[in-house]
Amino acid sequence: MTTELGRLEDLPADYRASLAQQNLVPLWPSLRALLPPGQPRPRTKATHWSYEALRPLLLRAGELTPIEKAERRVLVLANPGHGPESMQASAAMYLGMQLLLPGEWAPAHRHTPNAVRMIVEGEGAYTTVDGEKCPMQRGDLVLTPTGLWHEHGHDGDAPVVWLDVLDLPLVHYLEASYHVDGERQAVKPARGDLRYAHAGLVPTPVFERAGARHPVLRYPWANTRAALESLAAQSPASEPLQVTYVNPETGADAQAILGYHALMLRPGETRVLPVRSPAAVFHLIEGAAEAQIADQRFALAEADTCCAPGFCAVALVNQSSTQPAFFFIADESPLHRKLGLYEQRA
Repeated sequence: MTTELGRLEDLPADYRASLAQQNLVPLWPSLRALLPPGQPRPRTKATHWSYEALRPLLLRAGELTPIEKAERRVLVLANPGHGPESMQASAAMYLGMQLLLPGEWAPAHRHTPNAVRMIVEGEGAYTTVDGEKCPMQRGDLVLTPTGLWHEHGHDGDAPVVWLDVLDLPLVHYLEASYHVDGERQAVKPARGDLRYAHAGLVPTPVFERAGARHPVLRYPWANTRAALESLAAQSPASEPLQVTYVNPETGADAQAILGYHALMLRPGETRVLPVRSPAAVFHLIEGAAEAQIADQRFALAEADTCCAPGFCAVALVNQSSTQPAFFFIADESPLHRKLGLYEQRA
């Protein structure tokens, strides 16, 4: 295939005007941008968001804007490659840091994008999802799947902050994004995180019941951390320590479009990740670490977040020689697999 293609400006002005009048566009001037040689050219850039720098601005938002005026008080983590207007962390991922103050209630609504909440700091808050009241503690992962009613409340005495991860950019691109407001939910007694608390065991449907699409809505950090530590105790040093958040009834990813994982780095460990097609977000739950993304290095403190484009070399380094480091990872891998686009390169 030739490397030089004709440019739009090479065409006569009257011809271009005639094309525009008929809503027609010549392909060849844009072909290389649409189909670059060898691998994609992502707009997503390697980016780091410092929680230490972000937190005062989020608390200031709490002073400036009451919850009644905000509904959801969020600072969006915007990737500079996509521009601030797009509010994207990657092609398919949206990130936001959300603040809830003591006594506040963020009203019930439901929407088409899937969302998860990774709790960053504070206690006493909860999310009610489809009638299930999910406590929110640091490191917990709470799902608010597409179409399910959810609301947030806070009975504690200090600010609570969490990281929102949504597949909003993709759903918006598909022109399928909308929300519906609702009334405060009645709380059901059952909790999926307690019913499915033991690996390999699920409740037996002695009496027929409709299976829940999302039987677990809250994944407590205490359980996830314990699973990683157990894995570390039984695994050789060469083996990565990573678990995936899944639907315990099916074994499938917890949500359909984005994937969620937790990774542990042993003291002093450097883990080189495979080069893959999906973009990924790394949020440091515990420890001190460094993320090496292509030719950039980001020093990460607890609650810091960074983003890596697809087809990009990534290495994670535990800066402590005595303590482990723990990451929450969100990526686009379920979407890539469903579309037949998933690639992993050596």
